[in-house]
Amino acid sequence: MGDPPAERHAAVIGSPIAHSLSPVLHRAAYRALGLDTWDYGRFEMDERGLPGFIEGLGPGWAGLSLTMPLKRAVLPLLDEISETAASIEAANTVVFGDDGRRRGDNTDVPGMVRALRERGLTEVGGAAILGAGATAASAVAALGQVCTGHITAYVRSDERAREMHGWGERLGIPVRTAAWSDAERALTEPLVIATTPAGATDGLAGAVPERPGVLFDVLYDPWPTALAGAWTRRRGHVIGGLDLLVHQAVLQVEAMTGIAPAPVRQMRAAGRAALAAR
Repeated sequence: MGDPPAERHAAVIGSPIAHSLSPVLHRAAYRALGLDTWDYGRFEMDERGLPGFIEGLGPGWAGLSLTMPLKRAVLPLLDEISETAASIEAANTVVFGDDGRRRGDNTDVPGMVRALRERGLTEVGGAAILGAGATAASAVAALGQVCTGHITAYVRSDERAREMHGWGERLGIPVRTAAWSDAERALTEPLVIATTPAGATDGLAGAVPERPGVLFDVLYDPWPTALAGAWTRRRGHVIGGLDLLVHQAVLQVEAMTGIAPAPVRQMRAAGRAALAAR
C-alpha cells in the first residue's frame, strides 16, 4: 500500500476576516473535486503580522487568499508577481510552488470580467465607477477588456481623483473623474460598477432611471443593497458581489490545486446557502 495523500493547506487572511465567504467557497470546491486531504482556514491578520505569518508556513501549504489590508502589503514578500497583479499593484492570491517560491496573482480583475461575460456583457460603450479604492482600480483594469467608450469614476476628493487618473495612465486606459455630488449622472451609463462600502450608495437608490442598464455592485453582504434593489425594481440587470467572489475564487482554486475547471456551480450554491443562513 502506498502512503496516504499528503495534507494540503490554504487560507484567507486579512482584517476584518470573520465575515469572509472564502472558506465556504473553497471547501465546497474541495468536496466537489474529491480533495479530501485539503483544508481551507481563515486568519485575522494585519500588515505587521504578515511577514512572520508567511515565513512560518510549512511545506504543506498550497496558497493564500488575501483581502484588505494585505493586497499591497504582500508584494515585497513575493518571489514572483503576475502581470495583472503588477499592473494594479495588488495581489489577492499567493501560490506556493514545490520549490518554495511565492507567486502573487490578482484574480479580482479576471473574476470581474468573467462575471460580466457570464451575464452576456462582452462589450459596452461606456461605463461609470462609483468609488476610488483598490476595487475601483481592478474595475478600471477589467473595463479595459470590455468597455469601448468612456470610463468615468465618481469620487469624493481631489486626491481620489488623482489616484484614479493615475491608475488609468498606468493601465493605458483613459479615465475621467467627476465629483461624488454628481453621482446620480453615473446611473444613466450602460454599465455602472459600484465599488463603495456598505451604505455609501444608498442615497442614489431614488435616482435610478426608468430604463437602467447594468449594475455591478461588488457587495454581497448585506444583499441586496438599496441601489441593487431599486435597480431590480426598474427591471435593470444586476450583477452582485457574490458573482465576483465566486469567479475570483474559482481562479484561486485552479491555481492552488492545479485542477481546472473548478466547480463553479457548487461553489455558487454554497455561497448562496451561507448568505441565506446569516
